[in-house]
Amino acid sequence: MSKNSLIYFLLWILFQLLFEVNCQMTPFKPGVINRHTTTLIDNKLYILGGKDAKDNAIPKDFFYLDVSVTFNTQNLLWLDLSNIDMVPPHYFAASVKGGANNDTLFLYGGFTVTGQTMELVYTFDSQSITWSSPPITGVNPSPIRKSELTGVNHDGKMYLWGGNTFDGTIYTFLNDMLILDTINLSWGKGSLVNVPTPRCDYGATLLPNNNIIYIGGIDSVTTGDPKTLNIVQGDALTLSEVYLYDTINDIWSTKATSGKIPSNRASFSTVLGLDGQRIIIFGGAFINPGYLDTTLYVLDLTNFSWYVPKISGKIPSPRIYHQTNVIGKYMVVSFGYGYDNTIESDILLLDISNNEEYVWTTTFDPTVPNNVLPSSTSSLPSFTSTSSPSLPSPSSLSSQNNASAVIAGAIVGSLVSGILLSFGGFFLYKWNKNKQKQKEVAQIHGNEGYYNNYNQEEMIIPTQRNIHNYNQATNNNYNHGQEIIQIPRDENTTNHEPITPASEQEQPTFTSRFRDIKVPIGNRL
Repeated sequence: MSKNSLIYFLLWILFQLLFEVNCQMTPFKPGVINRHTTTLIDNKLYILGGKDAKDNAIPKDFFYLDVSVTFNTQNLLWLDLSNIDMVPPHYFAASVKGGANNDTLFLYGGFTVTGQTMELVYTFDSQSITWSSPPITGVNPSPIRKSELTGVNHDGKMYLWGGNTFDGTIYTFLNDMLILDTINLSWGKGSLVNVPTPRCDYGATLLPNNNIIYIGGIDSVTTGDPKTLNIVQGDALTLSEVYLYDTINDIWSTKATSGKIPSNRASFSTVLGLDGQRIIIFGGAFINPGYLDTTLYVLDLTNFSWYVPKISGKIPSPRIYHQTNVIGKYMVVSFGYGYDNTIESDILLLDISNNEEYVWTTTFDPTVPNNVLPSSTSSLPSFTSTSSPSLPSPSSLSSQNNASAVIAGAIVGSLVSGILLSFGGFFLYKWNKNKQKQKEVAQIHGNEGYYNNYNQEEMIIPTQRNIHNYNQATNNNYNHGQEIIQIPRDENTTNHEPITPASEQEQPTFTSRFRDIKVPIGNRL
């Protein structure tokens, strides 16, 4: 390989390196808008599936938000894992954290696009960063695929109640309880005695006393207004009563609620307050009650009374089909439908550390305690005689500053690439300059009749001369590499053609359930 080719090859490598680094520094922008899943594992909020602004199932979007570092919702740094995603495009699935080490993402069910084959359960190992579809034993016949339901994890078991199925023509609403043992990889079923009526798009969360609370939802195809998110045809289920499933004793029970009961609603989110004694719901599609309603309510679990909390900060737009997770002292709301993401962030933060006043904020601080202990004068009642109250212990989270490492690595890589690229360019410049000087020197020293092609030989340029005694010189048989014929200085020479060096030659339309106020809320694909 010639020196010139080698230089260009090295420059090509440097350009490739710089391109790769710049690609890594380009921020990842999620395509998801709503109907996704969120799973918190080791300070990473994993987001998978869902639909985009054009109501299409997202192809292969899988990413996470690092919540071990401080961030502002106006400048989010998403970490993209889409290149390892093996799950087909889907939406309305359910996910939990489980497995033997409680560090595996379990994904169940959901709708997929026509013609796609999708397994019933997928797992993502957050340590090895790999997906798989494990074989699961248990009940016969095998469980069916359900959608529009919430998965709740407790002691390594994923509880999957209600939801619906779709055969291409008809939606069927369900009220059975599937139980997936994420440690032993086996299926089970819960009791149907006193079970609530079939429904989907409800709110559900685990309580400190081993009960799961179920709230609201829909039990039929429902349509709504995409601007107000009000249900205009069909109905949502009441929040004047809630349902409790005892995971220890496999028992269902019902509790009537009081206070400022929210209007009937579905597709809202539900989280447990930091003290373990209240439920916070946000957003949702609801029946217009005829008065100014709100999107944020609290249910006091000591007396099952609803109230509207005091709230400060900039109130966000209402959302549906979003997800919420309690992380540190915040209720973290992700994506959803009902807001303009060119104005409002995809992530909302509600500081719920003070029960007297919740605060909407834009800054996430990971240094605060993960939970707040309940006061000594109040305790959450046991809803069954055999279940004993217990507070969840905070999980042991590894704080890995991946976002900072990515930024630092990208910056260092860019600097190194820039330095190498500059060095390569300077080296090429000096080489070309030296080459030009060598030709100029050859001409100055009287070698006008010779052109050096730098391949260790010299070529004679044809000339016309009037010289004396020249025949003797030209009749000699010379060797290019050993003898150069000296041309007398008093000659008259003319070059017929100069030699030219080689280097000098050449808004979303919400189409699933709120399309022109005639698209079903719970079940239209």
